Amino acid sequence: MKSKNMVIHRLNNLLKSLTLLWLWLLLSGNNSNAQNFLSICEGIEHAEITRKINGLDVKLNLLRLDPQKIRLDVIHAMDTVNGTETLSSIAKRHAAIAAINAGFFRLDRSIFAGTPAGILMIDGKLLSMSHSGRSAVAIINDSKKTDIAFAHVDTKVSLKISNKKIPISGMNRERKTDDIVLFTPEFGRSTLTNPDGWEFIFQSNNKIPFIGRLVEIRKNKGSSIIPQHGFVLSVSNSKLKSLPYVLKKLGVIASWQFTIKTIEPSESKFFQMAEDITSGVPQLIRNGEIQITWEQEKTNQNFVETRHPRTAIAKLKDRRILLITADGRSEDSGGIALKDLAEFLLQLGASEAVNLDGGGSTTMVVNGKTVNKPSDKEGERRIGDAILVFPRVDCKR
Repeated sequence: MKSKNMVIHRLNNLLKSLTLLWLWLLLSGNNSNAQNFLSICEGIEHAEITRKINGLDVKLNLLRLDPQKIRLDVIHAMDTVNGTETLSSIAKRHAAIAAINAGFFRLDRSIFAGTPAGILMIDGKLLSMSHSGRSAVAIINDSKKTDIAFAHVDTKVSLKISNKKIPISGMNRERKTDDIVLFTPEFGRSTLTNPDGWEFIFQSNNKIPFIGRLVEIRKNKGSSIIPQHGFVLSVSNSKLKSLPYVLKKLGVIASWQFTIKTIEPSESKFFQMAEDITSGVPQLIRNGEIQITWEQEKTNQNFVETRHPRTAIAKLKDRRILLITADGRSEDSGGIALKDLAEFLLQLGASEAVNLDGGGSTTMVVNGKTVNKPSDKEGERRIGDAILVFPRVDCKR
């Protein structure tokens, strides 16, 4: 009898163990934290998975990054503020181990294609202003680690001359009617403007690029050459009366300045110290909760709720960084709505997340290979700017 009871006891324990194992396998199969990440370098892991989301398969690529083992850099196409380039080309030129497309940009066939549609800062230089207080991601690389932060951002730029301040309505973009645009050398060789306006050309020294002496005034000529050390104030004819008379005297000294404000006070200092900033639309997750601020950021509900290819960046609760792409518009991948993307990121352990440019722009490159399937018929789309991943230690590829 004792032997029989012992056998029954062991069988019960075995059954419990098998039940627990089955439950673990069941849960891990639905838990995004259990993905099979493969190490491509110390602190850099890649996973390629397919998930059924609301009845359709979605192919996703994930890059999980240890902030102490990597650095991130925002790079614009062609290393200017204007123009477009494929992500694989940008990554190859800069010898990045991995990369994703990043900020929204002007997508057309004009000479201004590729100009940012929101804030862009690279190496501490403001290159484009924010738009409608939209979301942005800021990056700081120090000697020991990389950190990122997310916030809704507002920028203000002005030209100061004597005791007068001239508000700037745009930076490094097409000058439109009733517009005052500041052009810096990072935009390209010239302003590419039409003749209907005035352009004030300031020469600086290479140590203080934001202070310059007025060396030339060009009336109704357009497309002024931007000094390598200096800047150009481009003013439409309708705005000329609003300028102080002193601006029309050659030799005057002026300086341009900017402020970056965040709606989230806790992130203000981080953004002011940031090395790189790029724009997104909209916020997905804040403080570990889904908060899709599409109305606040003046985008539309259809953009949020329709299934599209998507690119996003997130900070995980363990401080690691996650880059993600979701393919769409194909038979084998149906795209994803932003709420579903936010829910998926929560499963991965995200505490903060922002949606980046998506659609045909959605691209991820790992070790020189495009690992996702861009949705444009022509293949990989030329984009405006990208987030590049670099290892802090040598690794074998």
